This record gives sequence, structure tokens and C-alpha cells, in this order.
Amino acid sequence: MITLSFEQLKSSFRGELIAPSDAAYESARKVHNGMIDKRPRLIARCADVADVIAAVQFGVANEMLTAIRGGGHNGAGLGTCDDGLVIDLSKMKGIRVDPANRTVRVEAGCVWGDVDHATHPFGMAAPCGFVSSTGVAGLTLGGGIGYLTRRFGLTIDNLLAVDVVLAAGSFVTASSECNPDLFWAVRGGGGNFGVITSFEFRLHPINMVQFGPTFWPMEEAANVLSAYRDFIKKAPEYVGGFFAFLVVPPAPMFPEHLHFRKVCGIIWCSTGSPEQTEDALKPMRSLGKPLLDHVGPAPFPVVQSLFDPLFGPGLQWYWRADNFTELSDEAIARHVEHGSKVPTMLSTMHLYPVNGAAQRIAKNDTAYSFREALFVEVIVGVDPDPANAQKITAWCKDYWDALHPFSAGGAYVNFMMEEGQDRVQASYRENYHRLAEIKKKYDPKNFFRVNQNIRPTA
Repeated sequence: MITLSFEQLKSSFRGELIAPSDAAYESARKVHNGMIDKRPRLIARCADVADVIAAVQFGVANEMLTAIRGGGHNGAGLGTCDDGLVIDLSKMKGIRVDPANRTVRVEAGCVWGDVDHATHPFGMAAPCGFVSSTGVAGLTLGGGIGYLTRRFGLTIDNLLAVDVVLAAGSFVTASSECNPDLFWAVRGGGGNFGVITSFEFRLHPINMVQFGPTFWPMEEAANVLSAYRDFIKKAPEYVGGFFAFLVVPPAPMFPEHLHFRKVCGIIWCSTGSPEQTEDALKPMRSLGKPLLDHVGPAPFPVVQSLFDPLFGPGLQWYWRADNFTELSDEAIARHVEHGSKVPTMLSTMHLYPVNGAAQRIAKNDTAYSFREALFVEVIVGVDPDPANAQKITAWCKDYWDALHPFSAGGAYVNFMMEEGQDRVQASYRENYHRLAEIKKKYDPKNFFRVNQNIRPTA
């Protein structure tokens, strides 16, 4: 094995190389989840693709455990590692909108707020997530669910091409025409196959949306969730909206008398006209006695960034997830039992609808497998105080244990902690074998393994 010295890396590197002795190290090593406290041996903060190639070659040559960090938002902290190399893409922020072809090319250090900023002046958007500080790379590679899923599909369903640095240090493009096997794999298979340095997305004519919450008393949760389950199966695809158990935060947008109250609610986002939206949502918004009900026009970037102040970096996070093809009355009863015990103000449970356009892609057409799912469930324990880490983790695990028997089995990989190979394989199902074969082709020694790991076929 030919090793590369630090001095050799430094001579060919235009970004920052940050070691534990450097003043920038303590801030540079932090990731979004304050529960993750790892100390890499070296952080290579890349300025461009040439830096990425140099960093990968350095990691491979020195057999270093290597993590890839885009936006750094991964809940399990898989953008860092102990005593290894972190290839940090956060300074690679280039974006180019092609309004004529309705596409955008995005470098891997961008977060979705960067993309919204670039595309909104053209009256367009790419299907993304729910929080604008989420990294483009991580969200996309796991599949990408968000407000626009029912109308336009997953983020990967709008992905046209990627640029990739492979473990061999080579640079390739993957699309439906070029390296199609690799393109199939990265659409849901995570960062297992290389460092994706840029993404090309299809854009859609989205400018203003109809957005807002409907909150009900916790006592009405069973009826609301039951009605929502039936409603979302038949709702027009321009209607989006996720169900939540939550504690109303003391934010100016909410009436003061609701602050800190536990409620159930639906956060609506519709791409239909105001009239279409009013008509479509009427069955749900007139249900029971809502505590708060307001849906009105909002620019899409405002919707995407609305919850950013609540979920900033450094909070304690623990989450678990599952896919659901159906939600039985017994499952709803267990949701109410555990959802009503939300332990802290920022903890929550969300049910994201993933039907509509996302279901028109076959389960074997991309690595993302659960195309028949109706909901992605995520149970999220969040709090600023490390003293509450055990409390939020226990609530999350107990809740997940109660609902898992009713699930379809696997999870949306972006909402997983480090849960072991059985869970990874359950999340890819029959696609796992094909992924393992592609992994063998592009990363036979499993260099890219700090992720929800797909092991190369022996």
C-alpha cells in the first residue's frame, strides 16, 4: 500500500485542512445533532472537486476511516467519525439555474435554503424536505420526502444526474444514460458509492403555496388521525400536509393561550389555487373543534424555512422511523397513547404522506424500495439540555416499539440512527442484493462505510 503524507495532501489542497491542534477544530468537528461528540483526526474542508479527489486518495492510501459531510444535518451523526478523516463539502456552494430547461445544478455543500434562494426568483422549486437547513446531499441520497412529494414525487424522482468521486479517486457522471447502474443506486442508496459532488434536478413551476396549520385538542386525536388517514388516500395530489403530535412553541405565529400546550395537528401545504385548496381541505378543517386553523398564501421559501429557528444546530436529537402501508385503528390508539406523552417542547411525531406521484415509480426502479407506503413515520426526541437526552431517547424508543409491529418493516434511511445491518437490509428489501453488487463494482473494499452501510457482495 502506497501511503500519502499530510504534506503531500497539503500541497495539492486549496481548502482548509483542520487538525485537533487548530483553533477552528472544535467548531469544525461539530455536527447538527448535539448528542454526537466525535473527534476526527483530520477534517478536509474542500473548496472544489479537485480537493475531494485529493482527500479521497489520501483516505484510501492511508486506510483511514472516512466520513463524508454535506450539510451535516444527519441525525445519526454519520457525517463524522472518531480518529478518522472527515471530507467536509460545506464550502462547495455553487448553484446554477437553467430557467429555459427548468433544471438546477447544485453542489453538495448546499442546504435546501440555498436552492430555494436561487430558484425562487425564477418562480420554480425542486421537491425537497421540510426544513431549509437540511443538506441537499443527505436528503437526496436517502430518497427525499417533503411538502411536494404527493404532487411531484420524491427528490430522487426529480434527479437527472450526479457527479461522483469514486473510491478509486476517479471522477464520473451518473445519469439514466451514463453509468445507469450507479445512478440507480444513488437514488436512495445513500453515500455508499462515492462522494457526490453535484446534483442536477428537474424544477417545477412553484412560487406561492397555500400553507398553514390546523390544531386540535389532544382529546380529539384519535378521530382526527382516523379521518386524516382516510382523507389523504383520496385527496387531490396538489394537497400536502403531515400529521403531528406536538407542543405548541411560544412563537409569535401562534396565539399566546396555546403556547406550551400539547396538541395534535396537520401542517398543510397545497400547490392548488386558494379556491381549490379551500374546497379540498374543508372535510378536515371542519372536523371537531379546532384550536387554531389558518391556511393562506405564502412563498415556498418561507414555508421551507419556517421551522428553522426551532431546530437549530446543537440540540440533542434521537429519532426512529418506519414505513406504513396502512394505519389500523389499533395503531392509531397506540399513536395517541404515546404521542400524548411528548416529553419536551421540541419533541414530536410526524406522519408524512408519501402516496400520489411517489407511488407511480415502481419499487425496483430506484434503490428506494417502499413505493407502496402511505406514510413515513418519524418519532423525534429533541431538547437543548443534555440532561434530557435519556428522557427523549426512552420516549422515542418506547413509542417506536409500540408501533413497529403495525409497520411495513423498513424505514426511510434518513430518519434512522445506527441500528445495525438487519434494519438497513429491511429498508432496502429485495433491492439490497442489487445494491451490494453495485457496491462491489464501485467500492469493493467498502471505503465509504460511515453511513447506513451496504456491504459489497463477497
